Amino acid sequence: MKQVSKGVAPILAVLVVFAIFLITQGVNPIEIYTSMITSSLTNSYGIGEVIIKSTPLILVAVATSISAKAGLVNVGGEGQLVIGALFATYTAVFFVGDMPSIIGLLCMALAGMLGGLCWSGIAAILRVKANMNETITTVIMNYIAYLVVSVAVYGKLKDPDAFSYPMSPKIADSLKLPTITGKVSIGIMIALVVAVGAWYVLKKTSIGYQLRVIGGNTQAAIHAGYKVKKVQFCAMLVSGAIAGLAGMIEISAVEGRLRTTTGTNYGYYGFLAAWMAWNNPLAAIITSLVIGFLSVAGNVLEINSGLPSASTQILMAMVLLAILWKGKGEKK
Repeated sequence: MKQVSKGVAPILAVLVVFAIFLITQGVNPIEIYTSMITSSLTNSYGIGEVIIKSTPLILVAVATSISAKAGLVNVGGEGQLVIGALFATYTAVFFVGDMPSIIGLLCMALAGMLGGLCWSGIAAILRVKANMNETITTVIMNYIAYLVVSVAVYGKLKDPDAFSYPMSPKIADSLKLPTITGKVSIGIMIALVVAVGAWYVLKKTSIGYQLRVIGGNTQAAIHAGYKVKKVQFCAMLVSGAIAGLAGMIEISAVEGRLRTTTGTNYGYYGFLAAWMAWNNPLAAIITSLVIGFLSVAGNVLEINSGLPSASTQILMAMVLLAILWKGKGEKK
């Protein structure tokens, strides 16, 4: 895919620059890169970890892409994911713990989507009613989301058996998503279905055409009679619901309980994956897997190089800057 090659090329350049950084730290970049690849991609455990890391990234990237097609910069995927996780956990702990598995999981999924939708809905209202910049409001709301989660896990959702640790009780085993192999759950299948469905809607339907027209030239769309604010409002709601679903999957398939650290960095990495894919949901699957690999391989980098975990964050930041620079060049 043309979009994928455009997104991956900057990563290769960044790897070269990062190799120079490793050399300055007295680390052999060839050995480190080789160990990162072999540890993450040559065994079932490593591949499984990459898939697990990539699942929420795919959903957040798709959510970001839908907003972007409507001309909006939604950086709030992380907050929407976290609130979705909060709603799903609350539902699991207080309402559906004794229900049959399929019903309980469905209720958790709906609750997670509702949580993400409500959170993105606040930014959507501020955008269409007060004309506030959605980029700023969604970033601010990411921080507020974690504060809301902290209040919950220190309060009503706190596990009484967790002593002073801020976390919710474990959800019932019946509310955990079935696994495909090892620790990999059907969450990845859900993410892939959502990505393919989003691509089809954006590419092949009249709704997608409206989004592309509005995102391409908002003023022209207004003159053409499109209900721009209504479409943008709905796009933000759908985006939030998808990110909230990612939060539910994270609780049900990975963590099993809500913590103050649930979903950390997933929103920003998902946003990065969407930009790397030029807001193409299908291409976002690949770019999310790339970032998932870098995230897992970063642990190997830390262990084998002796460098602090911040080194991985430096690598991710360099990738983001490269993509932003590439995007600026594309607009000229």
